[in-house]
Amino acid sequence: MLYFDHNATHPLSAAARVAWLDAVERFVGNPSSPHRVGARAEAALMGARERLAAVVGCDPGEIVWTSGATEGSNAVLHHSATFTEGEAWISAIEHPSVRAAARRYFPKGHREIPVTRAGVLDLDWLADMIGDRHPRLVTVMAANNETGVLQPWRAVMALCRERGVPFFCDATQWIGKLSARGLGECDYMIGSAHKFGGPQGVGFIKCPRHFQPLLVGGSQEDGRRAGTENVAGVLAMVAALEEREALLSDGDEIPARLAVREEFVAKLTRQVPGLGIIGADAERLWNTVTVVMPELPDCRQRWVVKLDKLGFAVSTGSACASGKEEPSHVLDAMGLSAAEASRVLRCSGGWNTRPPDWEALLGGLIQAVGTR
Repeated sequence: MLYFDHNATHPLSAAARVAWLDAVERFVGNPSSPHRVGARAEAALMGARERLAAVVGCDPGEIVWTSGATEGSNAVLHHSATFTEGEAWISAIEHPSVRAAARRYFPKGHREIPVTRAGVLDLDWLADMIGDRHPRLVTVMAANNETGVLQPWRAVMALCRERGVPFFCDATQWIGKLSARGLGECDYMIGSAHKFGGPQGVGFIKCPRHFQPLLVGGSQEDGRRAGTENVAGVLAMVAALEEREALLSDGDEIPARLAVREEFVAKLTRQVPGLGIIGADAERLWNTVTVVMPELPDCRQRWVVKLDKLGFAVSTGSACASGKEEPSHVLDAMGLSAAEASRVLRCSGGWNTRPPDWEALLGGLIQAVGTR
């Protein structure tokens, strides 16, 4: 089985595995315990905090460990609703964890920022509206999980700073695929280890030192997040991120991977008439290709199932309109019809995905189309 669902979760990297195994042997204590075993675990956490802060560009004291991006989204929206009044603005293509948290913590005061047909935030709309309404928080992701389309988070951050509006960036899909440098300048920012080769169940928030905790019942993380820290998970996450950043420091790495993706897209669109590329006119993550496949005679014969039977693990942009799941809000915001959304496939490679793997996927897609 060739795995093309890395945007959902990336397999554990070699560096993360080594770091995790080392940590569970060396740092067995609770970081909050007063003895030397606990102190060693606490020192390891502090070292990881400093290493992560150096990568993203912030003060180590602004890093809080979490269980992942969903907790991070909820924590930031909870904090913002506790200390501010007014509207929270989120882009129309944010992850469901952000959308659900905005509905919960700002039930009468949240607004969606529109995107273009290409899936890019409408920066002109935001610039026109932000002065009149002055939201209490603006949330824009760095890269979209379904389409791979890059968002203008730096421009949004600058605009928010000019207007004195806090800015929250969900960098979950960006980190580990593109350089994380500069993300620490955001007022709030979250990441999740399993998206770039770290273990599942661990992540982080970059936030102010004065932060209203979502989880209470302990004084961990300077009172900003109760619960015993996942020492081994944190150390594995930071090791994975440093491994990715080392690859990204090679100026030829990303252009080479983009060239492989573009060659795949060019061959696919030539050989499968009527196929559409989502976000084709926008900058996208080098690993992501999201397509609208041709129509099937029976919606229950989903393309993702056909590819699975051929030995390829891919994802779907939404369920069929007749299914139990609702169509993707991302595709809806981009103006796709329900019929188009029902035929969307997302193919997302990883750092270990090689050109022959993309060639094999191309053959699989062509075969699947030929047998419909």
